[in-house]
Amino acid sequence: MHFNISLRVRAELEEPVSTWVTVPWFQHLRNVTVGPPENIWVTPGEGSLIIRLSPPFDIYDSTVTLQYYVHYWEKEKAGIQNVAGPFMTNSIVFNDLKPLRVYCLQVKVQLLWTTLNISRPGHLSNISCYETMADASTKLQQVILIAMGTFLLLLAMAGACLFLVLKYRDLVKYWFQSPPSNPVQIEEYLKDPAQPVLDALDKDSSPTEDAWDSVSVVVFPEKE
Repeated sequence: MHFNISLRVRAELEEPVSTWVTVPWFQHLRNVTVGPPENIWVTPGEGSLIIRLSPPFDIYDSTVTLQYYVHYWEKEKAGIQNVAGPFMTNSIVFNDLKPLRVYCLQVKVQLLWTTLNISRPGHLSNISCYETMADASTKLQQVILIAMGTFLLLLAMAGACLFLVLKYRDLVKYWFQSPPSNPVQIEEYLKDPAQPVLDALDKDSSPTEDAWDSVSVVVFPEKE
């Protein structure tokens, strides 16, 4: 890990061989290429994002640490990026984010060798986007808006129905009135024309229908 390594390299193709070439010396921690985290897990929360990641390689030296930086931005505002870090742990929590917003992020790892004060920046990970969940206040606002929207919709439908009924009330009255029907005696007569329906109608007629007031004739003597 701390040795300076120097290599000689040559190429061979059957009998022809090249001359030896000396590769510039390198040291593992000094010249290492730090890649992005191997795995990134993001769990959306209520106006927050919980990020868990694994380092690109294992570190066995107590004088070497890995620091994590997170680049994040709202998807609708791609030109405005925020950088958070350094984080010393591979579990990161972002709070105070806007609920129901899509955030995109990239993570990079930086190697810090404290003994020699050497820092090796890493490569950014691929862009991944996640939507935060609604918090309690946002859920309450949604419920209120849905209730108000439903009430206004029902009110508008009721107003439209009332307007149509008033405008076309004659037509509506015609549609909903009961169809005309024949009296019971006529229906019985149509079923059996031989039945004396007229006599039955005379018998069923109420005497009050044929009743009349008495009439008095008053004769005045003619004047001479």
